[in-house]
Amino acid sequence: MASPTEHRAHFGFDIAFANGGGMHGEGFRLDLPSPDLDADAVSLLLVRHLGLALVESVTLHDLEIVVEPHRGSRGVEAPAGADRRIVDLSHPIHAGLITYPGLPAPTITPFLTRADSRAKYAPGTEFAMDVITMIGNTGTYIDSPFHRYADGGDLSSLPLERLVDLPAEVFHLTDAWSADRRGIAPETLADRDLRGTAVLLHTGWDRLFGTPEYAHGAPFLTGAAAQALVDAGVALVGIDSLNIDDTESGGERPAHTILLAAGIPVVEHLANLGSLPARGARFTAAPPAVAGFGTFPVRAYAIV
Repeated sequence: MASPTEHRAHFGFDIAFANGGGMHGEGFRLDLPSPDLDADAVSLLLVRHLGLALVESVTLHDLEIVVEPHRGSRGVEAPAGADRRIVDLSHPIHAGLITYPGLPAPTITPFLTRADSRAKYAPGTEFAMDVITMIGNTGTYIDSPFHRYADGGDLSSLPLERLVDLPAEVFHLTDAWSADRRGIAPETLADRDLRGTAVLLHTGWDRLFGTPEYAHGAPFLTGAAAQALVDAGVALVGIDSLNIDDTESGGERPAHTILLAAGIPVVEHLANLGSLPARGARFTAAPPAVAGFGTFPVRAYAIV
């Protein structure tokens, strides 16, 4: 069954405070719990979203209610769906897949073919066993602290509490960055309580996965935003882009450095984040418990 239709309000506003002063906004967008709200109801949602006190009056300008996916406005609950959905958030792995330019593609070769297995088993019984050779940074994968730090925890040390059934806070950012402003800033992530959550950054860059364009101009998380997420106590951070860091600004990797130092796993090259609500989903991305290894593919998914 399709997810419930989501609506947002587009408007400008003027707010006056009872103790003096005011606020003015243009081109504001706000998630709505239903499409049949009048200006007074939208005004109350706006005040709640901004966390304001001592408001004397709110005047909305050019109010328009449109069908549009929720972005996660504070104080507006995500609509509840009738059915449970499982959303696959991973890119399939296949021989020859290029995930990141310069890294080797996986190869898949047979160890035991079905034809050869017939001599080993009873008549009518056959099996195939194959060998895959690949770098850990293939497809949708997770970074453990060992990926960045020689003394950091490896894949086998990652606690399942940071990987499985996490409350997902999805930031839909497809309209929040541009070619000349690719970095996701801390202010963009500041309006929610993120403690213990999987913060998933939906940039829409996954639409280019597997193409040459995927490697250039990708959005990323700034170092300041990574530190803000550490301070907020998040459990995990994921992105549907080329890298959590800016790979075009030199060799520094502040987001990896800050998040992994805090023991926060990073999932890169996610897919289909646009299918998730801003909040209310449960996220899982668990790798094999490989000792002495820093990165590995995951079958990431969310339950809505």
